[in-house]
Amino acid sequence: MSALTLGVIGCGHWGPNHIRVFSQLRDCEVAAISDLSERRLAEVGEMFPQVRRYRDHRELLADPALTAVVIVTPTKSHYAIVREALEAGKHVLCEKPLCTAAEEGRELVELARARGLTLMVGHIFLFNAGLLKVKELVEAGEVGAIRSLTAVRTNLGPVRSDVNAAWDLASHDIAIFNWLLDAEPLEVQAMGAAFIQPGVEDVVNISLKYPGGVLASIQCSWLDPKKVRQVTLVGSRRMITWDDLALSNPVAVFEKSVETKLEVSDYGEFLRLSMLDGDVRLPKVPTGEPLKAQDAEFLRAIREQRAPRSDGRFAVGVVHALQRIEQCLQPGRA
Repeated sequence: MSALTLGVIGCGHWGPNHIRVFSQLRDCEVAAISDLSERRLAEVGEMFPQVRRYRDHRELLADPALTAVVIVTPTKSHYAIVREALEAGKHVLCEKPLCTAAEEGRELVELARARGLTLMVGHIFLFNAGLLKVKELVEAGEVGAIRSLTAVRTNLGPVRSDVNAAWDLASHDIAIFNWLLDAEPLEVQAMGAAFIQPGVEDVVNISLKYPGGVLASIQCSWLDPKKVRQVTLVGSRRMITWDDLALSNPVAVFEKSVETKLEVSDYGEFLRLSMLDGDVRLPKVPTGEPLKAQDAEFLRAIREQRAPRSDGRFAVGVVHALQRIEQCLQPGRA
């Protein structure tokens, strides 16, 4: 099979990581890059001298040698560039979120379907080995019925100006929740505050309700003294935590649960709480770079002509939830 030839649009912080990873994968070549900054093009060009450089991404899209493109540009530019790439006949891997409006996302999904092209979005935590283990445990029935999910994603920066903390940070956890539950939230509530830049919330707290009464919450912030990347899953049989910063043992399974039992006596009926507080198990989690797993999935999806794990339809579900969060935040803005 001939090698797939890619172009990378956007050479900021994350773009060079894609160039590095795709350059390491078999039957794949990064042949072109584009960025609005001449200085950044020169810097990345020094690291990867084999690539052609373009200031205008439209010139890159016009390159007939390119099979696919990776779009690593600011969020609000995604829709227009993804559309142009699909219209140019290129398979697309776009960094999350796909766009800022679900209707635009559905349009892109339909365009990709009509052109027979792969559209994938970089929801990288769907390729995280620890979360893959959590998904495996959930599907095996280890936790029983899922009751609630909690995510904390905080750090001191990096502060962005193009989107707020929900679009930047909570987008990861919404993708994780939607994937673990194989569902989208039915109800959304959110509160936030913009302390650094007017109209750009740097602290956001989110509540979600999923089918089956599953309650989920997300705390995200650019203004926190500690970097935290954690998810807690509470089930009817067991509870699980995932800590992205615990490199050796990111997943812990707790033999803990609470059940209610109805007791009947001559003096009336009573509810009794039955609590199990047992051992903690640390399942073995393989090591591996999530970005490499994600980018390899993109290549396989193109070659096998199938939908990737984080395809356009999945990504639209995340965008829809983020839009509803945005609507909750708007009344509180100055």
